[in-house]
Amino acid sequence: MKRFLLLLPFLAACSNTPQVTSYLSPYRIDVRQGNFVTQEMVALLKPGLSRDQVRFILGSPLVVDMFHADRWDYVYRFRPGNGEVQQRSMAVYFQDNKLTRVTGDVVAEDGTKAEAPKPAAQVIEILAPAAPDAVKEEKK
Repeated sequence: MKRFLLLLPFLAACSNTPQVTSYLSPYRIDVRQGNFVTQEMVALLKPGLSRDQVRFILGSPLVVDMFHADRWDYVYRFRPGNGEVQQRSMAVYFQDNKLTRVTGDVVAEDGTKAEAPKPAAQVIEILAPAAPDAVKEEKK
């Protein structure tokens, strides 16, 4: 025991070296929170879908605000044990219980690793398909 007490100051002096501290640091798990929304999921969204259809495609929203009843927010946060925090958000808007538009910073998943989200939010407009009569008039 006395030998250990004599070696303790030397061990403390070595604690500033990165090699020793990397072995002694605790393990931190990866923490995933929220809804992970892929570009493939967003591609399935079409204007006029009902709330139930959107919930089937994207899952239950993380935030349903009582003051904005026509808006659902899908937020995803990934905090790796060692690394930077990644956060993505997407909002789905309804009018008369039908999907009208989608906004957010949705990034496609390539299967191997997720890309970092874009710094600014993007607005993704989903336009209703043109009526067949309007297409015939445009061709004339």
